[in-house]
Amino acid sequence: MIGQPLYILDTVDSTNNYAMEQVNKGQVTPGTAWFAMEQTAGKAQRGKQWSSPPGENIMLSIALQPGMLPLSRQFMLSVAVSLATCDWFTQYAGDETSIKWSNDLYWRDRKAAGMLIENVLRGNTWQYAITGIGININQTSFPTHLPNPVSLKQITGKTWDPIELTRTLCASIEERLKLLHPAHYDKLMQDYKSKLFRFNIPGTYRMNGELFEGIIRDVLPDGKLCLEKEGTLLQLGFGEIEFVITR
Repeated sequence: MIGQPLYILDTVDSTNNYAMEQVNKGQVTPGTAWFAMEQTAGKAQRGKQWSSPPGENIMLSIALQPGMLPLSRQFMLSVAVSLATCDWFTQYAGDETSIKWSNDLYWRDRKAAGMLIENVLRGNTWQYAITGIGININQTSFPTHLPNPVSLKQITGKTWDPIELTRTLCASIEERLKLLHPAHYDKLMQDYKSKLFRFNIPGTYRMNGELFEGIIRDVLPDGKLCLEKEGTLLQLGFGEIEFVITR
């Protein structure tokens, strides 16, 4: 059961770091989750930090045991958790919620959440996937270097209980993880692409310092993005392309 147990931490450097320590000590059962009231060094993708005022947002890590997936299909775990988070956020924020490749959560053209998955391997065995999720809930003031953040409170005008929301998020993740079986891979990918930010819509991108117009045409099972540029279809891995969003 995802989120059983759910530990509430007052202060921690990073929930992913803390979860990794517990896994390495052998003190974790699959589905264990850790919620932080405050992070002093929250982790985001590509070495960035996730900052949040104490107690205002969801800062969560879950120890998942993806034994049903071969390492060659590890992107499917990202798909399932991204969809679960999108399903969940849509209940509160509405249908303008989408997934920005590969696993950021957007409302309109603004970022509401991010995800970081760190794997624990033993030889060729995928033992655990530490799944960190940061979601803007009640925060209304953001650092100026963040280009386009948004919170659930800004969208709805309501103040929310982040811990109670975390419990419902865990239930949503559990429902999507039940579909991590080869028979459901195609359906998961179809659902993912149906929620994909800018799918088949022209947009501005930056690659190797160059700005250009492109169109997302597909996402492959290994997670690569298929982006059309001037009639040529590029296959791009994580970190190779930057979405340019002007507001």
